[in-house]
Amino acid sequence: MARLLIAAPLLLQAIQGPILFYERVGLVMSWLNRLTERRILKSLVEGKLQGLEGEGRPLPDRSGEAHLDPGEAMGFRLMAEAGALPEEITLKKQVAAQQQRLARLTDPEARKVAMAELAVLQMKQSMAEETRRRFLRD
Repeated sequence: MARLLIAAPLLLQAIQGPILFYERVGLVMSWLNRLTERRILKSLVEGKLQGLEGEGRPLPDRSGEAHLDPGEAMGFRLMAEAGALPEEITLKKQVAAQQQRLARLTDPEARKVAMAELAVLQMKQSMAEETRRRFLRD
């Protein structure tokens, strides 16, 4: 019990340290939020936010990008806007199409061939994804 009483002030100090840090970060963030809001309002008043591409339309659905980090998502978006698709996305579409074909087949021999083709496509897709990960890591 005596050890706990001696250690209690140290524990309290260790706990308060991060709390004070987060309070300071919170103050900075609230200041930054206010600055951001002021700049947005100023731009609205000056008319700088009118006539932008996509104004009045809902934001595009990008739920498929939820598993990507923001850098990858931006890269894929830029490539898509330029009309270029990364190999892994092309392979992903081919895998989905092959899965649909496989679901429609009833002949056992044809299913076996389709499954082999699907396995090859999935392997190529995995290799393309791993190549991208390694490239981004290095």
